[in-house]
Amino acid sequence: MIARRDDPGDRRRPPGWRRPDASMSLLADLFAGKLLDHGYAEAAARRAAAGEAASPRGRLRGAGVLLVLLLAGTLIAVAGSQARRAEPVAAGQRSRLIEEIDARTAETDGLQRRLDRLRSDTERRRAGALARSDEGRRVRQGLARAAAAAAALPAAGAGIVVTLADAPRPGGPAAEGGRVYDQDLQVLVNGLWAAGAAAIGVNGQRLAPTTAIRTAGEAIMVDYRPLNGPYAVTALGDPDRLRDALAGSAADRRLTALRERFGIRYDVRRSARARLPAAGAHGLRYAVPRQEDGQ
Repeated sequence: MIARRDDPGDRRRPPGWRRPDASMSLLADLFAGKLLDHGYAEAAARRAAAGEAASPRGRLRGAGVLLVLLLAGTLIAVAGSQARRAEPVAAGQRSRLIEEIDARTAETDGLQRRLDRLRSDTERRRAGALARSDEGRRVRQGLARAAAAAAALPAAGAGIVVTLADAPRPGGPAAEGGRVYDQDLQVLVNGLWAAGAAAIGVNGQRLAPTTAIRTAGEAIMVDYRPLNGPYAVTALGDPDRLRDALAGSAADRRLTALRERFGIRYDVRRSARARLPAAGAHGLRYAVPRQEDGQ
């Protein structure tokens, strides 16, 4: 058996013998640069291959993003141009609509004045006919009471004027909380009726028992007529009694809170002489036939 010469000592090794530094071969190769250079070379090769494969795709992706931004900018520019071209058209249409509304309102006011004149003439003729007999005079008194309750006749006298207006806001319209809404007018009118007002009008528009106060868009409508602020609510009656009864009421507490929190205008003043026109015409809803004597 030929002996293996592993070292200069030429000594025979027992079976299974290993060099003491065999486990250190990995570290030795690492320090020698064999593994390090090979690993870096493989990693560099993989990056180069991946870059070559992804480079066209990356360029396409970048081009797609640029195209989307270009299209978005074009759409914005076109929309802005169309909006600028449409502004004069919209302004012209709005101006014509306002002119038409003003014309129809003036026409309605003229018809209302004509109706008031005809109603006054009819009342004068009727009063003259009823004054010819005792029965006619009794009927006339009953008609006067009913007409006063229905606001069918003009009314005048002392009273108070309560003014509501939106909170002032420099440079723009009033904020949502600082606006006067139809509910605020409803609460005030109900408070004045409860305080003992004999007749009430809003901006000269007489209120009848069937008058509605509603909102249409941003306008407040009283008896289906749009009104603009400030809103002057006139209540006929004894001024001192009306002011005392209104002070501290639910309506007064609500409007005072709105004034303190949102800055709306709410003030009350006396009026020595106020006049309210008759309310609009009312349709007949109920009728009772008159029983003749002896029937």
